[in-house]
Amino acid sequence: MARRLRADMVAETRARLIAAAREAFGTVGYAAASMDEMTATAGLTRGALYHHFGDKKGLFSAVIDQIDAEMTVRLRAVSAEAEDRWTGFRDSCVAYLAMAREAEIQRIMLRDGPAVLGDPWSWPTQNDCIRMMALGLDELVTEGVLTPLDPEAIARLIFGATQHAAQWIAHAPDPGAALKAATDAFDAMLAGLLR
Repeated sequence: MARRLRADMVAETRARLIAAAREAFGTVGYAAASMDEMTATAGLTRGALYHHFGDKKGLFSAVIDQIDAEMTVRLRAVSAEAEDRWTGFRDSCVAYLAMAREAEIQRIMLRDGPAVLGDPWSWPTQNDCIRMMALGLDELVTEGVLTPLDPEAIARLIFGATQHAAQWIAHAPDPGAALKAATDAFDAMLAGLLR
């Protein structure tokens, strides 16, 4: 029983720190976010932050993981609503681009994320995304929906295109216009893969 209570306390402490950090990183950004203010908001000490996350960067990485997991759930829901697997794939990619207009995703995932954690290609979550995308594309190639090309190559090219387009949208003076242009170009690019 004591072990379960300890696990609950650890999970609650981590959740409180992540929630406080997510609010700070989303509003003032990584550089301006104060560890003292984040821990005070969470009702905890700096020691708790160091114990659970190592440092501010470790806490930021946990926030990135949480947002990424939420984005994945949203994208899977979009895909599941589609009439077929290919449409679901296309719709989830376009939904990812649309997320680049959301303030929290812009600041944390697309601006501060690469500045703090380095190239997104090195993030474990990104590599998982490419792997899952390649598996789905392999099924579409096997079903004859797509031209018989290497699914990993297709996944990496599509992933790179969506990553760069999301960055463009997030930094554009008119994100809505950038999203429209990116979506139009993306649809034309994807159409070229159909058999």
